[in-house]
Amino acid sequence: MGMTTITTAMPTDTPTENTGGAGRTSSLMQLMWLASPALPIGGFSYSECLEAAVDCGRIANEQDAAIWLVDQLHLSLARSDLAVVAQGIAAWRVQDAACIEALNSWVLQTRESSELRAQTEQMGRSLLEWLRNHTTATPADIALLAGLQPTYPMAFALAASSTGANVNDCLTAYAFGWAENMAQAAIKSVPLGQSAGQRILSALTANIDSAIEAALQTTDLTRQAYTPMLAILSSRHETQYSRLFRS
Repeated sequence: MGMTTITTAMPTDTPTENTGGAGRTSSLMQLMWLASPALPIGGFSYSECLEAAVDCGRIANEQDAAIWLVDQLHLSLARSDLAVVAQGIAAWRVQDAACIEALNSWVLQTRESSELRAQTEQMGRSLLEWLRNHTTATPADIALLAGLQPTYPMAFALAASSTGANVNDCLTAYAFGWAENMAQAAIKSVPLGQSAGQRILSALTANIDSAIEAALQTTDLTRQAYTPMLAILSSRHETQYSRLFRS
């Protein structure tokens, strides 16, 4: 992946559609729940090729890890998953079954290795099971998702769509949940200390706003999942001799 200039300023607040006091607080609490590492969907068990990058010497220290993950945020997450979640939320809110099916299929078809596809399927199934035990989605929507071999971005889009939060806040929750998991993956695999992990998380959060802006401008014609080095490293990780993370 290319080199990215890292900034450390925290992202600024953005205007929201839902500005009511109690209603907005409830929406944000639900999004915080979805972004929490405690959500039982297994996100903490994946490094998304970071472990393979460490193994082959591409990542050796905190700076390497920060640059790698900021690049991944912009080159991979913003152009694919965040764009899918944004479109998925809109589709779920108007119950556009054809669009929902097309987006879910796109995610399955564009995962570039078996372990990346297995990750999105496993996390999608786990979030679907979580939704079955909560009142955040209708039985009809859950049934629709269950019939699609659910992917994580589309399961998250369903969970987020019922919070009442605006799309920007929903994407912020998705991106921060990813960033927190990846910072923890860096701590374990490089390895690094907790302070280094917090600095990496700060660099990632400083770039979330611009990643979301790019995702919101992405259309069906410009959405893409093209990160050759991630695909190569993921394939290597599947047969890596020693692993901390799932493959």
